[in-house]
Amino acid sequence: MKIFTIVFTIIALALIIFNITKINFDAPFQGDSTIALITIFTALCGIILLQIFRLSKRIEKQSKK
Repeated sequence: MKIFTIVFTIIALALIIFNITKINFDAPFQGDSTIALITIFTALCGIILLQIFRLSKRIEKQSKK
């Protein structure tokens, strides 16, 4: 599971970096910039969810000991 969360976190970071390049900073809420901002926000949410999952698995392992 650790590798799963690390791989998907790296993919989400790659999506964030890619979409930052797609933002038009002169008009960030028009056209493709809006889609890029939504994708960045979604990838950040995914990273947070994966870290919560990883933490819960660590707590579960600690409680079984």
